[in-house]
Amino acid sequence: MTLGTWTDLIYLLCAIGFIVALKGLSSPKHARRGNLVGAGAATVAIAFTFSNPGLRGSGKNLILAIVAMVIGAAIAVPAARKVKMTAMPQMVAIFNGVGGGAAALVSVVVFLIESPGKPAVYRIAEVLLGVLIGCVSFAGSAIAFAKLQELMTGRPITYPAQQIINAVVGAAIVGVAIATLVTGSTALLIIMVVLSLVLGVILVLPIGGADVPVLISLLNAFTGLAVAASGFTLNSNLLIIAGTLVGASGILLTRMMSKAMGRSLPNILFSAFGSVITATGGADGEGADARPVKAGTPEDIGVLLAYARRVVIVPGYGLAVAQGQHTVKELADVLIEKGVEVIYAIHPVAGRMPGHMNVLLAEANVPYDQLVEMDDANPEMPTTDVALVVGANDTVNPAAQNTPGSPIYGMPIIHADQAQNIVFLKRSMRPGFAGIDNELLYDPKTTMLFGDAKDTLTKLVAAVKEA
Repeated sequence: MTLGTWTDLIYLLCAIGFIVALKGLSSPKHARRGNLVGAGAATVAIAFTFSNPGLRGSGKNLILAIVAMVIGAAIAVPAARKVKMTAMPQMVAIFNGVGGGAAALVSVVVFLIESPGKPAVYRIAEVLLGVLIGCVSFAGSAIAFAKLQELMTGRPITYPAQQIINAVVGAAIVGVAIATLVTGSTALLIIMVVLSLVLGVILVLPIGGADVPVLISLLNAFTGLAVAASGFTLNSNLLIIAGTLVGASGILLTRMMSKAMGRSLPNILFSAFGSVITATGGADGEGADARPVKAGTPEDIGVLLAYARRVVIVPGYGLAVAQGQHTVKELADVLIEKGVEVIYAIHPVAGRMPGHMNVLLAEANVPYDQLVEMDDANPEMPTTDVALVVGANDTVNPAAQNTPGSPIYGMPIIHADQAQNIVFLKRSMRPGFAGIDNELLYDPKTTMLFGDAKDTLTKLVAAVKEA
């Protein structure tokens, strides 16, 4: 067989490796193995790419490729190793954006190479798709990173005539794309790049922090589709397969997460959800309009937990912010030693990115069988003695079920309200990202423990041991 045939065969095996990797990532138990399989397949694919005569035939191209890989590794490896789990979503967002930007640049470069003679219309169409999707992914991911990193407000940013401006930009992109197909003009392609970047920015600005998990999933799908488009441009079957797998899985995940929030994707993208705070009390639960709540001590709650039959821990982003995942695992271990059944109820959009809470708890070596998805955890709630809510708010808010006028009405929640006792670990009475009061905080069954989640959990561990 020729070298080209061998390369194609290796690429086919790598594509199978990508599929096996995705299958592994569908389960926390096999996610690590799936990651290793995917990384191995990608490494082999990159290595065999250097067998391409076009790359080997030019020493300059080979040197540039190696330099780019070294620079990328020098940035990515330390960033990935040092990033805190709370900052993982913004790292994923920016790295995802870089992938989309790279795909767009590949399309532009190919167009510039072929532009001296007008490229075929189908070639221009491939380039335009890569530019549009890649630039939207790049610009949108940059804004998502800025929101998550708190370089700008995490709440939706709206302005007058916003939807009209979106429509005008969209129509301009369509018009420029048609003109580029007809003329093959490089100047029009540059205008297309600028308009696509603008579109990415204005699409993400009105999306609030509560919807960021869905946004990251969608942008990830965009990057995959941009890579697939660049695969057509470069005549690379492996890029087409890999990009399509990422795009398809990202779209499916986006759809699943939208369903988990009880909202449609257009509503998430265009409703500016969370832009208005509707909490009725003071920011910290103080002031004339504040409503009374029942506050407890770690010692009281420690006794309650120690003598319970079943405890369901409901983690939220506050747990990640406090970096309390190891402490909550220690608390669970102490309870299990006392004969208490303990599970973690995981909401699909807990955290700031898909699977964030699963990864956070896996980092603390929480057994996989203790991580129970929302649909399986809810039937256990009526027979649960204590629902321990750690840093979560909107994902247990009963308004999603019984208040038709609420912004989160229709969103599936974890039914912590059905437990015999509810314990909330919160810093203050501030509302969650949805910006609305949680009636569960005022339920007679609810006891509040105010303070940093990690510190409070540490006190609870000591209290349970002494109970």
